Amino acid sequence: MTTMTRRTALATMGAALATPAFLKKAHAAEVTLRVAHFLPGVAPMQTRFFDVWAKEISDASNGAIEFQMFPSMQLGGKPPQLADQARQGIADISWTLPVYTPDRFPVAETFALPFMVTNAEKTSVAMDQLMQEFGQNEYKGLKPLAFHTHDGGKFHTRGQKINTVEDLKGLKLRAPNQATGEMLTLMGAETVFFPVTEMVVGLSNGVIDGCCLPYEVVPAFKLQELTSVTNEPEAGGRGVYCNTFALVMNERKYEGLSDDLRKVIDDHSGPDLSRRLGAQFDEFEAFGRSVVEKQGNEIHTIPAAEIEKWREMAQPIYDTWVEKLNKAGHDGAAIVARANELLDAQG
Repeated sequence: MTTMTRRTALATMGAALATPAFLKKAHAAEVTLRVAHFLPGVAPMQTRFFDVWAKEISDASNGAIEFQMFPSMQLGGKPPQLADQARQGIADISWTLPVYTPDRFPVAETFALPFMVTNAEKTSVAMDQLMQEFGQNEYKGLKPLAFHTHDGGKFHTRGQKINTVEDLKGLKLRAPNQATGEMLTLMGAETVFFPVTEMVVGLSNGVIDGCCLPYEVVPAFKLQELTSVTNEPEAGGRGVYCNTFALVMNERKYEGLSDDLRKVIDDHSGPDLSRRLGAQFDEFEAFGRSVVEKQGNEIHTIPAAEIEKWREMAQPIYDTWVEKLNKAGHDGAAIVARANELLDAQG
């Protein structure tokens, strides 16, 4: 063997020794992560987020991490069980809503209170920070990957315009979560709770006058055809409500990964992922609004000053939430105050 050949061989061996383990096994997956959620496989959340995110992680690990997607609860159970499915190892990663199990994850649920939303991106950043400060022990047995929200809900009605709280009185509205339902009842609306599938039937036959949902769900349920007026808060202020989301991973699965693979997961999760998810939901929101506009429905603005009056009326709901947080071992007043501070700081 010539000197040059020996040098080349040694250099090749050195490079191989310096290469992370997962890079040496390109295209040979070391771990397969099962991802479970409740939406259909054709939903934008699957096609525009999960599929893209999974490929990014697979590429970053040089194929050492691969994913199996289980949309539409294909691993069994019902949406409220998603967090437990990840904790128990039925799924490795679950995407779920804290409001599915009311009061169980109270810190994560705080931004689901009325008027705790600006837009999805900013509110997601605020939620992620709140969870870092107060919610680290809320998801025991799980590795939180991201927290986020959707944009603020709007009132989609069969024709009713809403200018003041007086216009809510007597309206039969489908409420999206417990706290928003309490707020609407407090302001005189007749609130009902049922699944979105029943909501569609209720709008069709006039059992309800409208619903409170973000624009992003409009295309999926063809709300633009079932309603004729959308009442949205004036831009720049607080929205009516939002729901919060948690993307969580089985802690044992995460800890069982090699250092290199844990780093790949870490590099594709955390605050940046929370912001990204929020930004994507703002994109979904813009598309949903365009569908309403294309239908020719009226988009009516609720003045910001009126929304501020509603926030004052909702004070009993915040007081009750503070008590729930206190009972769960938290400083409830500090959490609610910090949530508002983080939202205001986002502008």
